[in-house]
Amino acid sequence: MPEKYLFETARLKFREFAAADATWLFQLNNDPEVIKYTGDLPFKSVQHAGEFLRQYSHYRESGYGRWVVIRKRDKEVLGWCGLRYVASMGTTDIGFRFLREHWGQGFATEAAAGCLQYGFEQLGLQRIIGRCMALNKASVRVLEKLGMRQLGAMVFEEHPGLLFEMKKEDWPPEQLKL
Repeated sequence: MPEKYLFETARLKFREFAAADATWLFQLNNDPEVIKYTGDLPFKSVQHAGEFLRQYSHYRESGYGRWVVIRKRDKEVLGWCGLRYVASMGTTDIGFRFLREHWGQGFATEAAAGCLQYGFEQLGLQRIIGRCMALNKASVRVLEKLGMRQLGAMVFEEHPGLLFEMKKEDWPPEQLKL
């Protein structure tokens, strides 16, 4: 059965998580450099990652969530990127996490731009926020390259963090090349 993709960008395709994603998700969340600024603990096992996937309810609850990012040219899974409704804040945030071997190639910025575009144009969202630890310079840079406006400091996963936003009326920013 062919994979069902929700949308794509120049180099990437996006789909929902599936049970078969447990192995790479385990690897992703067990790289200390990948989860350094996330506040997440590593999965105990591939089975634990699979249990996380079975319990992942965002698609059903809000109609969207984090999506698997796949490189078009070879169908390799690079990581995930997507939108998540944060009930405590009453808004949607954007997040991304990539396997370390895919860092520094512009995938996070391209994927996040695709997710913002999908959120505003297909889902009709009016506002999307970005949150990260202040020390996570790579994520801060991605949010800045997306044209998201920094709103100020916040506590993120019990650490000093930064809060960014993009409103639908400001999408797409002039400097962003889609």
